[in-house]
Formats: sequence, structure tokens, C-alpha cells
Amino acid sequence: MNKATARLDPLIYEFDTEEEATSYDRWFRAKVQEALDDPSPSIPHDEVRARIEAAVERQRKARAGA
Repeated sequence: MNKATARLDPLIYEFDTEEEATSYDRWFRAKVQEALDDPSPSIPHDEVRARIEAAVERQRKARAGA
């Protein structure tokens, strides 16, 4: 068994093997870079929170009325 496929201790590591950890790290970094490179206008944190809270409230009311 080589280092990349050796089992990692589940009490210490989130992934089963070094290969899985490396693969996830590459994927995650690519997603972050994709977001950083996105030319779309940013949405302020407070606005995002307000939108989410409004959506949650709509769902809450819809369930209460069902």
C-alpha cells in the first residue's frame, strides 16, 4: 500500500486516504478561484442575510398555513 492510498486515522483526518484529501483540496481551491475570478457584482453580507431570513420566514408562514 503506497502513501497515497494508505488509510488515514479517522479520529484525526476527515478523509480516508491522502489521495482523497489531495483530490478534495484541488477541487476546493479550484472552486474558490472560480468564485474569485467571477466578474459578477458581489452581494453585501447584510443583503444576503436579509434575503435568507425573508425566505425562511416565507417558508415558516407557508407551513403554518398548510
